[in-house]
Amino acid sequence: MTKRVLVTGASGYIGGWCAAELVRRGETVRATLRDPARAPEVARAVDTVADVAGRRADDRLEFATADLSADDGWTDAMKDVDAVLHVASPMGITADGDPGSLIRPAVDGTLRVLRAAADAGVRRVVMTSAANAASPSSYSSEGVTDETLWTDPDALGLIPYRRAKTLAEKAAWEFTATRADAPELVTVLPGAVFGPILSTATIGSVGIIARMLGGKLPRVPRIGLEVVDVRDLVELHLAALTSPAAAGQRFLGTGEFVWMRQIAEVLRAELGADASRVSTRSVPDVLVRLAARRDPALREIAPALGRRNRHSTAKAQQVLGWKPRPPAETVLDCARSLLAHHVV
Repeated sequence: MTKRVLVTGASGYIGGWCAAELVRRGETVRATLRDPARAPEVARAVDTVADVAGRRADDRLEFATADLSADDGWTDAMKDVDAVLHVASPMGITADGDPGSLIRPAVDGTLRVLRAAADAGVRRVVMTSAANAASPSSYSSEGVTDETLWTDPDALGLIPYRRAKTLAEKAAWEFTATRADAPELVTVLPGAVFGPILSTATIGSVGIIARMLGGKLPRVPRIGLEVVDVRDLVELHLAALTSPAAAGQRFLGTGEFVWMRQIAEVLRAELGADASRVSTRSVPDVLVRLAARRDPALREIAPALGRRNRHSTAKAQQVLGWKPRPPAETVLDCARSLLAHHVV
């Protein structure tokens, strides 16, 4: 495939799976970490996938210390790199009340990676964006949208996370359009990413499944998710990395739309006693909105209540041959992995 692939955010859920699959395929991976002390933990996680194919992180995995918020380390990280999977991104809610705490690191970090890649002569960068960077500003509208739609980052009421992902992706495309030596850019826009975990250090978005299994979600909000398996999402990233037809393209990586209550019902139906604490009771939208006045986490999800908009993955399927698995399979594999790792 390449002489070396740099993976940012390899200590995270998606980035860790990307690094593991690349090593399993025999590729040399350099993973960037903010904290070099996490290297042994990442190597162990990579080995859970790579060692199945008789390969080890010791042979194919390198580490570089670099932070999206600083220039230091990126020149060395890009040395002898042919391609980059830029997966790292600030996550979470803006409990401090400052939207910039998400937006600035997302935009500045993306430009920092792209500048270093251009300076090093990197051939291609695949950047992880988000499906909600290609969505109507209001999730309440019906219909199916595709990669041609851009979320309006200036829309009133847009949560900081959506604004950060949209502005970061826009900044990436503007950079490649204005710098002659910029690498080829491809962006991948995932939906709700579930599936097996590699370790308990970073479980990412699957934390909601853990909460359901642990009985910490006594009522289920009326929120719909386009569930995509992390393993399928990695396949999409790697196809975007290698396909000549992918250069300069956005690809939605969403799965089938399911309501959270449907997820709860699948867990209850298939996992028996292990899902005995999973609630299938719905909570009225009005109660969620009232509670959101006091809870920053609920304020982030309240705009998605009753969401009807869906995304089309026809482009990824037609151009890259991508096919996501059914959401029930993903949810059950995710739950079983959480149980096996004693997260619940």
